[in-house]
Amino acid sequence: MTQFRIFMAMIVVMLCAACASDEGPTPTTSNLALPDRTAIAQTGDLRIGPMDLLKVSVFGVDELEGEYQVDTVGNLKMPLVGEISAKGYTAIEFSRKLEQRLGETYLQNPDVTVVILESSGEQITVEGSINKPGLYEVPGQLSLLQAIALSGGPTLSANERKVAIFRQVSGQRQVAVFDLKAIRKGEMPDPQVYGNDVIVVDGSQTRENYRDIIRAAPFLALFAVF
Repeated sequence: MTQFRIFMAMIVVMLCAACASDEGPTPTTSNLALPDRTAIAQTGDLRIGPMDLLKVSVFGVDELEGEYQVDTVGNLKMPLVGEISAKGYTAIEFSRKLEQRLGETYLQNPDVTVVILESSGEQITVEGSINKPGLYEVPGQLSLLQAIALSGGPTLSANERKVAIFRQVSGQRQVAVFDLKAIRKGEMPDPQVYGNDVIVVDGSQTRENYRDIIRAAPFLALFAVF
């Protein structure tokens, strides 16, 4: 309850700030909070995904050793290799791919080790008043509208003006509420969805604990602690 009261107090402050000017804050894709990336143990069957952080070591070539981040479409850039697709490979498979690339160009019999240091967690949860609630894989870049379409679209009882994204940001659970109708009209940016996000569509099928938070939040498209 204490967290909920703090969340409500923050909402009041933001509403007052918005009323103090002719226009409220204009949400952009650049001011949407990025999620925390969770450090995970290395496993043989874990697949590399967008925004993952990799450690690459090449035996005898210290200049190539370092940490490299996979971009939002699943590619990685590193010296001597250039841009190379990493998405969908295990660490071992990607090691072999780098060995092949380096062996074709600069090195003889290269020995490459790849470790996945951090994973973006390639799944999202979609629930509430949605036709096909559940867990979904994040296929590279995915926007909120695309995630909603992937899960079958809103139900007839859905409130499309109140769709929340719950996200872990800077170690805190945060939420932002978006208006799907405004996004479709181009009046609001279509935010990117990341692994581990929980998307909740308001409506009669939404769980009470989510519904209270979503309906209390103004539609600012900005993340706030709840």
